[in-house]
Amino acid sequence: MSGIVIIGGGQAGVQLADSLRNEGYQGSIDLFADESHLPYQRPPLSKDFMSDDDSAMPLPLRAGTFFTERTVQFHPGTRILTVDRAQCTVTASDGRTVPYTSLVFATGARNREMTIPGTDLNGIHYLRTLDDAKALQSAMAATTRVVVVGAGFIGLEFAASARQRGLDVTVLEFAPRPMARVLSPSMSAYFTEAHTGNGINLRLGEGVSSFTEKDGKITGAVGTGGIEYPADLVVIGVGVLPNTELAEQAGLEVNNGIVVDSCLRTADPHIFALGDCSNYPNIHTRSRLRLESVQNAIDQARALAKTLTGKPTPYENLPWFWSQQGSIKLQIAGIIGADDETLVRGEPDTGKFSVYCFADGQLTGVESVNSPAEHMAARRILELGLGLTPEQVTDASFDLKGFSKQLPSRSDKKEHLEQPAAAL
Repeated sequence: MSGIVIIGGGQAGVQLADSLRNEGYQGSIDLFADESHLPYQRPPLSKDFMSDDDSAMPLPLRAGTFFTERTVQFHPGTRILTVDRAQCTVTASDGRTVPYTSLVFATGARNREMTIPGTDLNGIHYLRTLDDAKALQSAMAATTRVVVVGAGFIGLEFAASARQRGLDVTVLEFAPRPMARVLSPSMSAYFTEAHTGNGINLRLGEGVSSFTEKDGKITGAVGTGGIEYPADLVVIGVGVLPNTELAEQAGLEVNNGIVVDSCLRTADPHIFALGDCSNYPNIHTRSRLRLESVQNAIDQARALAKTLTGKPTPYENLPWFWSQQGSIKLQIAGIIGADDETLVRGEPDTGKFSVYCFADGQLTGVESVNSPAEHMAARRILELGLGLTPEQVTDASFDLKGFSKQLPSRSDKKEHLEQPAAAL
């Protein structure tokens, strides 16, 4: 008997299985996962898991009894090899063929790999999976000098953790500022100063041309400027690629992710995609996005569960992100444009402040450092389109929290929710 087949055992896939049962779905659910482990949380792998505590364990996404209690057929270490859209079946690596009424791609993303000379040396690491993290944590015990390639979230989270262990850390970033893809210039400047002040050698505008070795073991990274940076261990964090190959083989449209509509449905009415692998129309930016965040995976799964149980639900949640880099907690609400006007509220010197970003006078996003209450207020303001102005942000006496708790006018809320997402 056909049911729902989910490809992917990460945050999106597990949340969808859980949310389907919460929505009253009574049919069969088959969840296939490439990894043999029980599903676990990925964010701690680059933070707490990298401590000097060898007993650190991964945090599970659900209790070990989850799949039995929720009557979900879990297939660990089993890949889906082919999708037959005409027959509505999938073929798995263990040889079984499973029919589906609805098929969901929750295939996530994988590390973007470098192809420069030396990337096959002993001592080169990537960090995304639990196996990656275990290998890296073991290697750190015999390490004194670390080079991190890439100053994105993962690279800087790991760099901060390595520095807390007392290691000599160098970060090489080809871009002129850290986390340039997601942060405003002013917030990037703050993190540059914070990490360098903590003893990290942050080299901006410096890529990597090759790695050096002795007896097959890494000894250093050669920057694009010609300088060699000594290293016993190298961690590469230069972004990810969505896992879309299976969808492409099935003839589905792919463009920086699997293309879906506002209800996360592909052009095939029986096939859906969510999480890191999906490209969807975002009502807040009025553009298509592929987001890599826990929030996006969870909220898309909850919306899709409603759609799959007969309650079509467009995905309209506000994107938000977070990163813990040593003692600094960064939280971002909304999507920030490269040319947005920025206004600072609070005092960066205290390590507790926010950067408000505006485009044409409209609030687009808020970056907060060690300010969780302000982050929550900013999320509500953006979600409801409350119309915060630059003048209010720069007024130190303005009651931001009180403003966020007001009820939006009917016209403001209607205008905010009726942005033309379906046409994107």
